Amino acid sequence: MESYGIIGWIVIGGIAGAIAKMLMPGRDPGGCIITILLGVAGALVAGWIGHAVGWYNTGEGAGFLAAIVGAFLLLGIYRIVAGRRA
Repeated sequence: MESYGIIGWIVIGGIAGAIAKMLMPGRDPGGCIITILLGVAGALVAGWIGHAVGWYNTGEGAGFLAAIVGAFLLLGIYRIVAGRRA
């Protein structure tokens, strides 16, 4: 995913975040911007974990499915944190 540039990261992140929101039942406290940020962060987290366990080589980013899984996990964490504030 690193070859897409910043616009590519935003688009892929938005799609990954939207899919993660569709897969996770319940009401979300965030809007479109939060969805994109969670998707991009999910891709970064998935890439970092993938590098740590040896799934990806240096210079390789996480795949699209890994980005969705990362966004899904971050969305769950975000719901827990945002739910405590309300």
